[in-house]
Amino acid sequence: MSNLEQIKNLREKTGAGVVDVKKALEESEGDEEKAIEILRKRGKDKALKKSTREAKEGIIAIYVNSNKKIGVMVKMFCETDFVARNSEFQEMAKDIAMHVAALDPKFIRPEDVPSEIIKKEKEIWIEQLKLEGKPKVMLEKIMAGKEKKFREESALLSQSYVKNPEITIGELIAEKVGKIGENIQVGEFYRMEL
Repeated sequence: MSNLEQIKNLREKTGAGVVDVKKALEESEGDEEKAIEILRKRGKDKALKKSTREAKEGIIAIYVNSNKKIGVMVKMFCETDFVARNSEFQEMAKDIAMHVAALDPKFIRPEDVPSEIIKKEKEIWIEQLKLEGKPKVMLEKIMAGKEKKFREESALLSQSYVKNPEITIGELIAEKVGKIGENIQVGEFYRMEL
């Protein structure tokens, strides 16, 4: 594959600009997988830098599943009306609404899970671990792992994206921030089910 074909291929896969793709290919010495990883990391860096900027514009995306039994509304924020009208931003918002319908997250971020819920879960986990006969010295480590997993599974941003389980919803948003160049955030979501 020629260098131009590689650049074209990577642009299609990642949505990154020509200059970014060229730099990533140079850094990875032509290894496409490494170049994709480099581009993803840069996207996260850009997202982190942009996360402090105010996001007041946006859209409300709606998804209703095929049997009309689950409906979701997601409020997505961005910085400008221009991006709010962008088809890629709108498509991502709809994909996130579909993800919420499929995986039913309860919170946006893992740190949003209330301590009362964690406390109740810990009581259940302790009883389960006692029944399994786990040694007391291991309990603290096991409990920390269970809490981390519970928080991540309950929160939208840390869930594996239903359309591409190799990335989380947070990483999906970070990639779009890197590509679109604006702060993008999930404001809130509502899920209804019959």
